[in-house]
Amino acid sequence: MSSRILVLLVLVVLPGAALVSISTYYLFPEWATLTKSYQNVQTLAQTPTSSGRELSLAQAAESRHRLNCFAEGMGVLVGTVVVAIGIHGICTLPQQRL
Repeated sequence: MSSRILVLLVLVVLPGAALVSISTYYLFPEWATLTKSYQNVQTLAQTPTSSGRELSLAQAAESRHRLNCFAEGMGVLVGTVVVAIGIHGICTLPQQRL
């Protein structure tokens, strides 16, 4: 294996794959929490006895979880782009002549 390929694997592909896996690991629990928070807002909005303060707090919690999901999703996207750049770099290396 060429040293150039090894450098691209270690410095580009593996960190990108690590970013994808870490972001995905944190995305799924946050997504489940966002779903529960959204259902809580819907329940409070349909309940006539809920106060505006309760609804406002529930909407703020939903917005927080929505922003966290967006950030983790961007981590997955950026990590995938980094992996793709590394693989592209490996594929476009000139062939060694024996």
